[in-house]
Amino acid sequence: MGAAETGALGMSDFLSWFAMASGIAAAIMISIDAGRKVTGWGFVVFTFSSISWITVGILDGELPLGLQNVVLTGVNLFGIYRWLIRKKKPAS
Repeated sequence: MGAAETGALGMSDFLSWFAMASGIAAAIMISIDAGRKVTGWGFVVFTFSSISWITVGILDGELPLGLQNVVLTGVNLFGIYRWLIRKKKPAS
């Protein structure tokens, strides 16, 4: 009996649901414009979502999904740097 017959979630299914939910949460965190910290942490959550999608892509043989999320992970890491690490320049 496979996972579908038993109702159990496999690793790929679990990661897909996690990636979907965390991606939605991250998009909300970034879109509400609640300040640097919330936006920065939104990019952290997006990073976990992207890593999950990369893993799903590898497990399911979905190369385009994996490659897209490799690029998005880079974008997310830049967002983390920009909003959480880099010091904001003083207004001149």
